[in-house]
Amino acid sequence: MTASQWFFSFLKKYRLNLITELILVTFSSVLTIVNPYISGIIVDDVIKGGHKELLLNLVLLLIITTVVRSIIRYMYLFIFEKTSQRMLCTMRDYVYRRFLEEDFTFYNKNRTGDLMSRQTGDMDAIRHFVAFVIYSIYENSLLFFIALVMIFTVDYHLALCMIAVMPLTVFITCKQLRAIKPAFHNIRKRFSSLNTAVQENVSGNRVVKAFAKENFEIEKFNRENDGYRDAELNAAAIWRKYIPIFEFLSSTLTFILYLVGGIMVVKGSISLGKLVTVSGYLWMLNNPLRMAGWLANDYQRFVTSVEKIHSTIKEEPVIKTPGKAVVHKRFKGEIEFKHVNYRAEDDVILTDINFRISPGQTVGIIGTTGSGKSTLMNLLCRFYDVTDGEITIDGINVKDMDLYCLRNNVGMAMQDVFLFSDTIEGNIAYGNPACTFEEVQEAAKIADADGFIQNMPEDYDTIVGERGMGLSGGQKQRISLARALLKNPSIVILDDTTSAVDTETEAHIQSQLNALANRTVFIIAHRISSIKDADVILVLNNGKILESGNHESLIAKKGYYYTVFNHQYGEFDKYIGARQKGGRYNG
Repeated sequence: MTASQWFFSFLKKYRLNLITELILVTFSSVLTIVNPYISGIIVDDVIKGGHKELLLNLVLLLIITTVVRSIIRYMYLFIFEKTSQRMLCTMRDYVYRRFLEEDFTFYNKNRTGDLMSRQTGDMDAIRHFVAFVIYSIYENSLLFFIALVMIFTVDYHLALCMIAVMPLTVFITCKQLRAIKPAFHNIRKRFSSLNTAVQENVSGNRVVKAFAKENFEIEKFNRENDGYRDAELNAAAIWRKYIPIFEFLSSTLTFILYLVGGIMVVKGSISLGKLVTVSGYLWMLNNPLRMAGWLANDYQRFVTSVEKIHSTIKEEPVIKTPGKAVVHKRFKGEIEFKHVNYRAEDDVILTDINFRISPGQTVGIIGTTGSGKSTLMNLLCRFYDVTDGEITIDGINVKDMDLYCLRNNVGMAMQDVFLFSDTIEGNIAYGNPACTFEEVQEAAKIADADGFIQNMPEDYDTIVGERGMGLSGGQKQRISLARALLKNPSIVILDDTTSAVDTETEAHIQSQLNALANRTVFIIAHRISSIKDADVILVLNNGKILESGNHESLIAKKGYYYTVFNHQYGEFDKYIGARQKGGRYNG
């Protein structure tokens, strides 16, 4: 499907509205015949012919025609605007749904500012096309055609002289369209970059202030702002060359009319009233010529926006629910990785991962930064697909499962905590909006969040700032944990969830998690204290499982895990031993 076909798939839903609107435009345009025609009669029959009794009726007819045309014009302008807003609402909803269907790879490739531009500036260009450009092109074309026909009925010699400018008008319009297209593509690109710069700086304002980089960011923004300004000016420079030509051609029609028409009146070829009639039709020729350049600009802006939106959403997500998906309301929690490999483009992330977890077990995952810990869980949730091998839950390959059911059975507290601009209660209840307040509070107690929430000005009704602004790192982590647990999932994934809390709070959370029954729990951590009580501990290094077992067996192996344990606990144990002996530790 091309970009234009995609657009018309939305527009055709409102084809009855459009047909009605265009019929009204046609009636309004046809009524423009009346006033110039009556003006000519007034000159020839009333002023020169002396039939003064006709004047009142003719003036009343002029008034009635003007009022009717104004009412019709109001009606179709209102309907066009209403249609454009409805179509835009439908299209924006569709594009937003497509964004939500896309996988992590899509968001890795597309900047937030670009996606925001698709939903704002590009959508507005489409709305403007439907609300204004469609009827303007039709109306001006119709007016031009009607005017020519009426001038031909007055005198074909005069009409032939006036249409002499048409070929040049068509040629200039086509040339302008070709020239302006790349300029509008550049405008949309620059607008997206500007949006991205603003979005990043607003979201990252704390980092900017922490590093005192306000001047640096202002300079960066100014470069983007200047780039967008220059793109707009370059486009303006293009139409600036053509708009005066259209104005000149429009003025040429006036010159032709009064030169040729005046000569014909003097020679007696046509009456003065007929010249007045043709003069009344003149604006119907001039206006389309004047509007040609502007409408060409608006049309090309619309085409560019449609192409930008379509190119963004036409890419099908790699991760999607299979045709005959397996649906399970609740998993037992038996998980197995069988010879799993994962590559991202040319980078090898995981190599030959093999392990099996029984239902209800707690699994600790530890390893160096970049060893693939989070990637394991991303593959389990099918945020990405394995390159080789398979992952099964309760004996079923995750690729064969319904995505909604799979992820609805997983409660995930991510490493990068994201909280919505909502109340604390709303954030915790995000995964289960129908839950009771008591359930929210119980989840908060398990995550050791109830205490600090109760001390807030409006406790659970406290509004959280964007991305959790106003909360400490530990508070955000505990709210994120409560949100994950409230889903009552059969599989819980805690990705470095207690890194920002103190050891006492961590111990409380661990004891609460250990009390949870019938849940398979994955804990990704850098601290041994977070995972030492796990049933199974996986030690990752360079995308491979280096060691596996429980705490005691891994200590006995005296390998990587033992080394990390000594680094984290060795100095502390020496300090405690020295204090107990009443001595002084000088390490």
